[in-house]
Amino acid sequence: MTTVVPTSEEDPVLYVVRYTAHTSWAEAGPEVAEEQVTRLCLEAQECMVAGRWLDLASLMLTSADLLFSKASDKDLECIFTIICNLVKKPESLDELLEMAKLLSTKIAQKPTDKPALRLKILFNLYNLLENPYSQFVVYMNALKLAKEGNVIEHIIPSFRKIDSLLKEWDLGVQDQRDIFLAISNILKEHKSSPKETLKFLTKYLSTFSGEDSHVLEEAKEEAAHTIIEFVKAPDVFQHDLLEMPAVAQLEKDTNYALVYQLLKIFQTQRLDAYLDFYNTNSALLQSYGLVHEECIAKMRLMSIVDLASNESGQISYSLIKDALKIEADEVEPWVVKAITAKLVDCKMDQMNQVIRVSRCTERVFGPRQWQALREKLATWRGNIANVITTIQANKVTEEGTQAMQGLAIR
Repeated sequence: MTTVVPTSEEDPVLYVVRYTAHTSWAEAGPEVAEEQVTRLCLEAQECMVAGRWLDLASLMLTSADLLFSKASDKDLECIFTIICNLVKKPESLDELLEMAKLLSTKIAQKPTDKPALRLKILFNLYNLLENPYSQFVVYMNALKLAKEGNVIEHIIPSFRKIDSLLKEWDLGVQDQRDIFLAISNILKEHKSSPKETLKFLTKYLSTFSGEDSHVLEEAKEEAAHTIIEFVKAPDVFQHDLLEMPAVAQLEKDTNYALVYQLLKIFQTQRLDAYLDFYNTNSALLQSYGLVHEECIAKMRLMSIVDLASNESGQISYSLIKDALKIEADEVEPWVVKAITAKLVDCKMDQMNQVIRVSRCTERVFGPRQWQALREKLATWRGNIANVITTIQANKVTEEGTQAMQGLAIR
């Protein structure tokens, strides 16, 4: 039995169909325009009566998309609000997903034509949806629109909430890869800090853990890009890139073996190793946009960390001078830079020309570092147990003494 849906001309959907059709066909003349308006309104009524909401959305979008050059932003926003509200109609999740794809793809189709408004409409559509995966589909089209329409600044604030959004969307591995890569590309184009770009590239590469070599091939280019972003980042000194399968595969790769070698230098070696590498591969570094002076500065800080972790808590000024290849009066300023960057905690003994290190950052955190941490925790646990035992023994002795004093008084 067919259910009849009331469809008066006051219905917002029919009003939008009539308005957009009339505006789109106005230049064809009154007779042609009226014929087309009538036809489209009848089609819209049929879709509403039959519950063909996807067809209705497609019908409305065809005319509405032509209005971007003719209507005001306020009118366009009202029109698309009514169109986007159609996502409340489908009862089937499949139909809802198809409608979300249709609407978001069509809205993002011309990214250079009022991109900020289109992005706002997409966000409105996102908020109307209750199905998580449909929201993800809309968000991906919003990312594409923001990048191609050069309105990146409007979508970057949403990246701060991406972890909570991912929990809501409950994505598969491929969708996770798509979104992490899309965000990292946007940040790179926006010339955001390498640290932020590196964060999402790392998330992307982490999705390849446990994959076979055939699948890992897909990540080679981005793995190399991640290494370059790590080297560029002036405030990132610790990373587990060497432990990631997507990165490790580059070690013997024809195209990226040198990039992997550069990573090993920055994560495990000192300045002299970098200078040797630079002398034979300067063109490679320039091709990746790496600045030699910036690399030297970062490697000097890395070298201080390496000295601090390998020496017995004490480093001579002369050793720092030689390792960093600097003058004697530059030693203390570089140590201060390392302290400011929170790479080391130390005190400078100017009289004895040494620094005394109490803590240093680990450049990598692999099995060796986990073992060292385990040993430290075991030692601390043993010390705490000894302290507790001592306190308890003292308490028993004290209670016994007080008891004896009480008997003596009686």
